[in-house]
Amino acid sequence: MSLHPSLAAVRVAVRRSLTDLGPGDTVVVACSGGADSLALLAATVFEAERATWQVIGATVDHGLQDGSAERADRVAGQMREIGVAESLTASVTVDAPGIGPEAAAREARYAVLGEIAERYSARAVLLGHTLDDQAETVLLGLTRGAGGRALAGMRRGFEVYRRPLLDVTRLDTETACLAEGLEFWTDPHNSDQRFTRARVRTTVMPLLERELGPGVAATLARTADRLRADSEYLDAVADAAHASAGEGDALSVSALAAMPDPIRTRVLRSAAVAAGSPSSELFHSHVTEVDRLVTDWHGQKWVDLPGHLRAVRHAGLLAFEVQ
Repeated sequence: MSLHPSLAAVRVAVRRSLTDLGPGDTVVVACSGGADSLALLAATVFEAERATWQVIGATVDHGLQDGSAERADRVAGQMREIGVAESLTASVTVDAPGIGPEAAAREARYAVLGEIAERYSARAVLLGHTLDDQAETVLLGLTRGAGGRALAGMRRGFEVYRRPLLDVTRLDTETACLAEGLEFWTDPHNSDQRFTRARVRTTVMPLLERELGPGVAATLARTADRLRADSEYLDAVADAAHASAGEGDALSVSALAAMPDPIRTRVLRSAAVAAGSPSSELFHSHVTEVDRLVTDWHGQKWVDLPGHLRAVRHAGLLAFEVQ
């Protein structure tokens, strides 16, 4: 019997993402019980049998919905049935004043996954974001005027984390689950019109596909790939500039003023994030106002930033202070 194309697409994506792993290496797969992460987990377990990797399944209960603890237990059971070496469930408290609940949940989730990766000496932590997620991220970046960084979308890998499915559609992950008889959970937040991403997913993207023709999601995802290399190069240049402008915990205003605009704004953004401003809540408009403390200084006191942070200019230095 031939392998279903959707199942093959997910398995090939996992195989390509993990070519640098060797026998006995440990891989952690973050699994919410949705189609994307379940398909990713099943494909990783399948590939691990031949490559002799150890696969750890991890699900995180954010406690944001009724019945979330029971659902986490069901996901843990599914992961064991799929064949992971170990199934882990972690409960977190989502409480981060100054940022939205989605950003707070993301921070808590990454903290847990990072701890698991360290505990098991994992070579990789796999995340189930798909081509559709990438397209939605790019579109949201466009609407927020967030610049090249947002248009470059989600990174395929950073630190220990990898996103093998950025070339795989959500339809393929759902079909792959059906082909393997895996019952997946559909998060009601994904269709809750109170959330901007849900409106993009259920209303905006279908409208674009209908009015502009099929393939809009794939085109947006390709745009992210093309801009990623440019963005990473500029980020590397900005990192070096950031280091040269540093004076203790502050930045030299004269050094900042001498930088090209694209580099200076990157330095300001990375400095704000390092000081505690959540990257997902820090928009281009915030960075522009901070930049005015350098390029259009006329005595303004400070600029308030997400995360109870403010940018302050004093005595030729730009500092980020907790309010």
